[in-house]
Amino acid sequence: MITSTLFPGRYVQGYGALRRLGGELSRFGSHGFLLCDAYVLDKIIPEVRADIESEISISIERFNGESSDEEIDRVVTRVRKAGGKVVAGIGGGKTLDTAKAAAHSLGLSSATVPTIASTDAPCSALTVIYHPDGTFKRYLVLPRNPDLVLVDTKVIVEAPVRFLVSGMGDALATFFEAESCRTSYSPNMTGDTGSMTAYALARLCYDTLLEYGLMARHAGEAHAVTPAFEHIVEANTLLSGLGFESGGLAAAHAIHNGLTVLHQTHHSYHGEKVTIGTLASLLLTDKPEDVVDEAFTFCESVGLPTTLEGIGLTVYSDEDLQRAADASCADGETIYHEPYPVTPRDVVAALKAVDNIGKSRLKMHREFAPMPADYAPASL
Repeated sequence: MITSTLFPGRYVQGYGALRRLGGELSRFGSHGFLLCDAYVLDKIIPEVRADIESEISISIERFNGESSDEEIDRVVTRVRKAGGKVVAGIGGGKTLDTAKAAAHSLGLSSATVPTIASTDAPCSALTVIYHPDGTFKRYLVLPRNPDLVLVDTKVIVEAPVRFLVSGMGDALATFFEAESCRTSYSPNMTGDTGSMTAYALARLCYDTLLEYGLMARHAGEAHAVTPAFEHIVEANTLLSGLGFESGGLAAAHAIHNGLTVLHQTHHSYHGEKVTIGTLASLLLTDKPEDVVDEAFTFCESVGLPTTLEGIGLTVYSDEDLQRAADASCADGETIYHEPYPVTPRDVVAALKAVDNIGKSRLKMHREFAPMPADYAPASL
């Protein structure tokens, strides 16, 4: 049996790390091309441009908003004209994906600089390509991971805390999916089985969430970069990225993909839908009650959804759940990496059970929550 493990070339994280970007990029050539979303261009670049240009000459381009073939081709043309030797994407996921794809087209090194910690995509050798109208078109699997991933927690902490919490939802799936792949000998993103390193990092990701997740949320709400905040940013970005690519995906992300066919879920974030997929997967695979309880308790503590209403399904029918389940179990989906046979009927049952458990627990918490010490009836 041959195993494979995927890593970005270098991962840099910390408060003020963007001021090191020029020096990091200079390792790949004399001229850097920075693709930036509008917020980065207007609010962040003016503060760090001098530091970057003290190490490397740069060209800066505004991202047009969609990770499409048309935008990738436009950026490729701009990089060629500028004489760029390394392409860095700074911003949200679509900005990073476009930069990775453009660098690949030109045979150049790539760097990703995320401004939110909501997914594990910055470390991955994958670009999601959309039509210009924003509808999904295809995946582009790249031959290598980014050469540099640089995460400035001074920037990350200023984003709405919902992004950080959503990232925890995406990261929550990492250990459970990697463990399913390990026990079923299912492949990771390379087509090989994962290494013991990958599975150990997936476990570390889960343990980090449980230990620091709630403290990180509180820090994020206060816009304070604490050790707990740093740990969760690393778990959401690096550990989850290594875990999913090298450990493998299973039911949680397949159920996420199925839920996206329901338009009511489109306003919920990726990690929020993955959370429901993870909770459903625990019921699909007959996990012990203490494991299920631990996962629900964690989600409740940090504010991840534990009911279908939490991802927009305030009203749904059996037909809605069936459509989502059918999509979850489409040919080639990663739900078949589970060590148990899974059918659409099983997925419908698991989603209903998650919804019922989540509602029951929320009701119980409301009924038994202690009254605040300073509570007094309005009439007094």
